[in-house]
Amino acid sequence: MAANPERGFKSLCVVGLGYIGLPTAAIFANRGVQVLGVDIDQRTVDLINNGKVHIVEPDLTLLVNKAVTAGHLRAATAPAPADAFIIAVPTPFKDDHQPDLTFLQAAVESLAAVIKSGDLVIVESTVPVGTTEQASTWLANLCPGLNFPHAAGFEADVYIAHSPERVLPGRVIIELAENDRVIGGLSTRCAKRAAEFYKIAVNGECLLTEARIAELVKLSENAYRDVNIAFANELSRVCSRLGIDAWETIELANHHPRVNVLKPGPGVGGHCIAVDPWFIVSSAPDETDLIRTARKINDSKPAHVVKQITNIATKIELLKVACLGLTYKADIDDLRESPAVEVVRQLAATEVGEILIVEPYVNSLPDSLANLDRIQLCDLDTALSLADVLVLLTDHQVFRDIDRQTLNKHRILDTRGAWR
Repeated sequence: MAANPERGFKSLCVVGLGYIGLPTAAIFANRGVQVLGVDIDQRTVDLINNGKVHIVEPDLTLLVNKAVTAGHLRAATAPAPADAFIIAVPTPFKDDHQPDLTFLQAAVESLAAVIKSGDLVIVESTVPVGTTEQASTWLANLCPGLNFPHAAGFEADVYIAHSPERVLPGRVIIELAENDRVIGGLSTRCAKRAAEFYKIAVNGECLLTEARIAELVKLSENAYRDVNIAFANELSRVCSRLGIDAWETIELANHHPRVNVLKPGPGVGGHCIAVDPWFIVSSAPDETDLIRTARKINDSKPAHVVKQITNIATKIELLKVACLGLTYKADIDDLRESPAVEVVRQLAATEVGEILIVEPYVNSLPDSLANLDRIQLCDLDTALSLADVLVLLTDHQVFRDIDRQTLNKHRILDTRGAWR
C-alpha cells in the first residue's frame, strides 16, 4: 500500500549533528516538533543533552538550550522511529578526488531498523548526481517489506527527497528559515511531501524539482563560486608578479557596471566550495575542464602565499612568523579544508623559522599541525610582541582591529586585504 500523505509531522530524526544538522534540529524543535538528533560522537551527544553545543554559530546555543529544556530535543547515538528523517552527514572526497559516500551510506542504512510506511527521508548532505536514488536502493535492499520510490514511483511506501542546505556560516539560523529551498523528489509526490515538511520551519519559497536536478543545483552553485574565486586568485598572482596592488586593481575594475571581481585570498576552504566541484568532475570528467582548472588554481594558492612569506624571510635572521587565523573564513571555528592550515603546514616544511599561530576560535592545533616542529599556538598579544612578520590568513574581526601603529612595527603579508 502506498504511503498516506495525510499524516502530519510530529517527530523528526536528524542524523549528523554538525554545522547543518544541529541548527536544523534546533529550529524544528523550537517549532514544536519532537526531535531526536543522532551523532556517532558520544561527547557531542552528551553536550547537546545538557543544552550545550560543540560548534560556534550565533544564537545556536540559545536555541538548543531552549529546545532541550522544553523537552523537544534530545540526542542519541542511534536513530529511533520518527515521521521524518534528515540526513546531514559529511560527504568528503578521497585522495583521487572521487566522492566518499561512506558516511552517507552508513547513515542511510542506520534507518532500516526504524523506518516504516509513510515516513519521509530527506538527504541534505551535498552529494553527486544520482546519490538520492542510490540511497533509496540501499534502503530497499534492507527493507524488503516496503516499496521505495526509485522503483515504485508514485506507489512507494516511503517518501525520499534531496534538499541541499544553502546557508552561510555565521548566518545559519537565519538562512535555514529564510532562504528559498530547492526540493528534489524521487517522484513529484515525494517532492510535495518534503515541501509540506519544510513549511513547518521555512519561510522561504519551496522550489520543487526532481532529485537529480536538486543535486546538481547545489554543486553548480558552489562550482560557480569556485570558478569566480579562481579568477580573483589568479589575478592576484598576476598582480604580485607585476608589482601591482591587486586590491586596488579589483576595486577599480568593479566600478564597471557589469563587472564584479571577487576578493582573492590564501585559497578556498570549507566543506562546500573546496569539495563540491569535484563531485561534478567525477560525474562528467570529459566536460569539466574549466571546473577542474579552477580547483587547480585555488588549491595552488597556499603554495604561492608560502613563497611570498619565504621571500620576506630571507631578509631576516632568527625569524619568527605569526600566522593569524586557521579557520577557512572569519569569525567561525570551522577548519574544514582551510587554506590557512595548508599554508602553515607548507610553511613549516620550509624550515623558515619559528611559527606562532593565533586562532581565537580553537583551543588546540589540528592533527595536521599538532606534531610539527617549531610551531606553537599562542595569543595575539604574545604574537605581536615576538613576531618579525605578521601573515593575515583569516580576517577575524580581532585581527582587523589591530591598530596601524602596531602593524607598522612588523613586516606584514595580508592575504585578505583587510589591512589596506
